[in-house]
Amino acid sequence: MADESPLISSLRTAVAAAPGDVPLRLHFAELLLSEGRNEEAVAEAAVALQHAPGDAAARALMMRAMGVPSTSTPEPGPAPVQPPVVEKPEAPTQAPAPTEAPAPSDPAPAFDWAAAEQQVQDLVGPRFLEDPQAEGGEGAAGDAAAWDVDAPGAVRLADVGGMEEVRDRLEAAFLAPMRNPELRRLYGKSLRGGLLLYGPPGCGKTFIARAVAGELGANFLTVSLSDVLDMWIGASEKNIHDIFETARRQAPCVVFLDELDALGAKRSRTHHSGLRNVVNQLLTELDGIASGAGNEGVFVLAATNVPWDVDIALRRPGRLDRTLLVLPPDAAAREAILRYHLRERPIEAVDLGKLVKVTEDFSGADLAHLCESAAEAALLDSARSGSVRLITTKDLLGAAKQIKPSTEPWFAAARNVAMFANEGGLYDDLLAYLKRKRKL
Repeated sequence: MADESPLISSLRTAVAAAPGDVPLRLHFAELLLSEGRNEEAVAEAAVALQHAPGDAAARALMMRAMGVPSTSTPEPGPAPVQPPVVEKPEAPTQAPAPTEAPAPSDPAPAFDWAAAEQQVQDLVGPRFLEDPQAEGGEGAAGDAAAWDVDAPGAVRLADVGGMEEVRDRLEAAFLAPMRNPELRRLYGKSLRGGLLLYGPPGCGKTFIARAVAGELGANFLTVSLSDVLDMWIGASEKNIHDIFETARRQAPCVVFLDELDALGAKRSRTHHSGLRNVVNQLLTELDGIASGAGNEGVFVLAATNVPWDVDIALRRPGRLDRTLLVLPPDAAAREAILRYHLRERPIEAVDLGKLVKVTEDFSGADLAHLCESAAEAALLDSARSGSVRLITTKDLLGAAKQIKPSTEPWFAAARNVAMFANEGGLYDDLLAYLKRKRKL
């Protein structure tokens, strides 16, 4: 706020950086209360009570901020010794007069917690979200209605920082034919088939898949190995079928097969018949044979770090026949990722240009870890010195020196595949990147 004092502004930043520090939050609330900002003080005290339910200081502060007179509750101790009661003899002609106890002082009104909760319900959300089960208990395994389908999200390809080559390839190979049905019919372009995203871990393959779903205005259904495997014979294959049936009913829908190398591993290397049957069922569903109407409106995306371990039948034309290499973020993408992870942290004069230069080959996950490490260093210094210190470029550069890019082991393994197992040019784009980066 423009009219805030520097002290309150600094404390607001410190509380945002350490939301679980209850004493710091209560100190901030006391300052707000001293300046007459009672509603803000009530909100801060309520958040403190979320982190420390029953905290007496937080309750007392909230009562003062809400204008409720505080009461001094005596500490529990041994009950006072009462003097012996001397019974008076009863009079023969009248009932004994009741002995009147000394009039107690007027009790202070009890704090109305229900009223307090109503006053702050718009400021502070509930601590736990109740998720009552549907009538009849949890959905049984294999029930198509039990699969969670996310509604169309707000993420678009424009939200993917940098990565111009990836976005252009997606537009040409996947999105343009879907957005232009007239041109698609003119050129005889089929919507069959899917897209396989591959590359080093932590480079945003899942985020890109959600962005594609957002561009299409489609629902989003994520599938991993744990969603499919079942101990009962035939149940895993039925799970695969139910997933695709759900997607067909919720069309347009993007089915995202995460970690495809686990879900669709090469059958020649699979010793367990159950996993081989899962791959067989997945092939059937990708062809849309069992549905009768095919997979119209169902768009299949898959992601893997090791495409060379995926069954070759999954990559034949009409299935996952298009591949897209998702590489570590380029300079523009790294700057966007760093800005995102520093947006709510207390920073001071951070030189993003220097950070971008020293984070070559860092994945998105590496950059998030870098920001986390720099924040830890500043937090530790603040705890030791007793005064809040902002995150600086020095903290971020120091964290960058301590972190080794997690993409290096992946490129070491992928280099051999690109050089000696590039059947049919499957990894030409990877080979070109390695040559451009002089990694061969």
